[in-house]
This record gives sequence, structure tokens and C-alpha cells, in this order.
Amino acid sequence: MTSTDWIAAEEARDRLGVRPQTLYAYVSRGRVSTRPDPHDPRRSLYRAADIAALAERKQRSRKLSDVAAGAISWGEPVLSSAITTVSGGRLYYRGRDAVRLAETETLESVARLLRGGHGAALKRTDRPKPPDAPDMRTRAFLALARRAAVDAPALGRAPLALAVEAATLLDVLTDAIAGEVGGGAIHNRLAFAWGLGPGGPGADLIRRILVLVADHELNASAFAARVAASTGASLSASALAGLSTLSGPRHGGATAAVRNFAAEAAQAGPREAIQGRLTDERSLPGFGHNLYPDGDPRAAALLERFEPPAALARLSDAVLAATGLPPNVDFALMAACEAFRLPADAPFALFAVARCAGWIAHAIEQGQGGGLIRPRARYTGPEPEAS
Repeated sequence: MTSTDWIAAEEARDRLGVRPQTLYAYVSRGRVSTRPDPHDPRRSLYRAADIAALAERKQRSRKLSDVAAGAISWGEPVLSSAITTVSGGRLYYRGRDAVRLAETETLESVARLLRGGHGAALKRTDRPKPPDAPDMRTRAFLALARRAAVDAPALGRAPLALAVEAATLLDVLTDAIAGEVGGGAIHNRLAFAWGLGPGGPGADLIRRILVLVADHELNASAFAARVAASTGASLSASALAGLSTLSGPRHGGATAAVRNFAAEAAQAGPREAIQGRLTDERSLPGFGHNLYPDGDPRAAALLERFEPPAALARLSDAVLAATGLPPNVDFALMAACEAFRLPADAPFALFAVARCAGWIAHAIEQGQGGGLIRPRARYTGPEPEAS
């Protein structure tokens, strides 16, 4: 390729009209290819064709169908909701700053806030023994599936009945993760199950994590929960749809990708691991976030509460120096679990328990005012045969 096929960072930013962090975010998401500058290996060059395509996409006017298709992937809002928003680089639950809520609130109180409750604690119904399975993830799926098979449809149910069922579902999922029916605050129950003292620094960090990841606007699992709820399905069925979606490596499984990246850095060195991924046009999992170009406030709030393992701290510093991308909540969650020596699947378990509060809130909101979610497909297959 000629030298004009690759341009320096300064020129790439000028063509796009973006800041360095945004350019690095494009790279981390695989939208812009890079390669080392042959004259200065410490610098990177950016594929000019990728920059041109991004610039054209920003400038051209699009048809309605194109706008709708683009909304599917980090696009414009496609559903109205009063639950959660990201505004000005901050996360808000019904207008309240999630980082501030994490200072004092529990998952239970935030769950009531998300579903529009008045804040009074609700009595939970009796719960059966959790499913017998060797790992947390299997028990979680079995517990929600068992409920989804028999629970009544949510459509037309009284708000108070749904609120009690919502509180019970959170407990059912917590029981499944912990492996036993328990009482008390959810964060203390998880801390006890994982060998940490209830009320200690580990339990408090778990509490903060649960609050900060309880919901995140119309993410993939929340959308899946709303689709299920739009059919009138039970709250447990909607939660199961959310859990199924969360299990994917591009969503709740993202912390596993962070762990793999950290392993690469431990073996080859942080700088080499970063350069290798950028050269191979691979992302840097755990760093940068589409909705937080200036840094994920959830990650910052968590990372200031504990000392990450030294190897992870070095990786974070190296990524920031090389790309300008700060750590996101996936990195913070994985680092927290490593620092407190929690089980390997604890990041996913924490996401599942916390996000269940959001799935339920979205399911209730969808059932109250939304119709059936049924988008049209843009058909790209063979021409239909003549009738």
C-alpha cells in the first residue's frame, strides 16, 4: 500500500473532527485499522479508507430505514423509557446519579427505585431450595426457568402483586447464585457465600457493584427482557430472556475477554499485548465505552474503593498511555473480583443478580404502556417466486 493509504493520528482526528479518545474508541471497536509507523514504532498510522468511511457516515443524510437500522447498533433511542439514561457522561436511575446512589443504597432499594416504587420494603413470598447444580451460572438459569414455566403472565396484573413478585425474583436468583436460601441484604448474602464477612470491605464493594450495574439504559439484555414482556410474558420469563442475552461474550461475558487480555499482558508484557491487538485490529476489552467518551464513571467509582492487583494496574496504565482509553466497568468488575479472590464466575454472577433488577423494571414498564415489540426485517434473500 502507498503511504497515502495510512495517515497519522493528527490528520485522522482532523478529518473526523474528533478528540483523541474518540479516535482510539473507533480503533478499539474495530472500525478503524491501525499499523505501527515504520519511521517511529511508538506511533500508529490509521487506514485512510476507514477514516473516510466514518467521515462520510457522519455527514450524509440517511433515509428513515437506514436510521432505523443504524439504531440497532449504538444508535438513536428506539423506545421511550423513564427508567435509566446516560447524560453528560453520567448514569442516572430515574433522574438520580447512580454513582451517588452507590455511596449509600442497596440493590434492593435501587430495584424499587428502578421499577417506580415508593421505597417501602416489600414482604417476599416463601422460596424453594435453589436448584442442585455445581456452578452458579447453571443454578441461575435453572432457577429462572423453573419460575418461568409456571408463573402467571404479567399483563394485566396489579402493580402491588408485580412488585412483590419482583422482589421475590431477586431473592430467587440470589439464592441460586449463593447456593442456599438466605435472608438479609443481597450483598451480604453473596459476600458470605464467597467467603467474605458480611458488613466488611468486600461486602461493601459488592454492594457498590450491584448498585452501579443494576441497569444501563436499553442495553441488549434489557431490550430482550422488554421484547418478552411485550408479549405479556411473566416477569420471570422476561428475566430469563435477559439472562440468556447477558450470557453472550459481547455482553455479560465481556469480563472473560478482559481476563484473556490480562493474561496476554502478563505473558508478553502490557505494551506488547496492546500493540499486538491494535496491529491485528482487535479490541482492547475492558477499556473505553461508547456512551462514556471521557471515561466510565462506574469504573472510576469502583476503582477508587480498592487496590487492583499490580499486574492489572500496570495494564490499565499502559492502555491509557498508549491509547487514551480509561478502564470501563468490565475491567473494574474483573479487577475487584481478582482483588478479593472471588470465584472465577463471580463477575457474571454479580452482573446477573444486579441486572435482574433492571430487567424486571423494564418488563414492568413495557407491560404498563408499551405494545408488542415487532420490528420489520429488511429482506436480503432470493427474490420471492411468483405466486
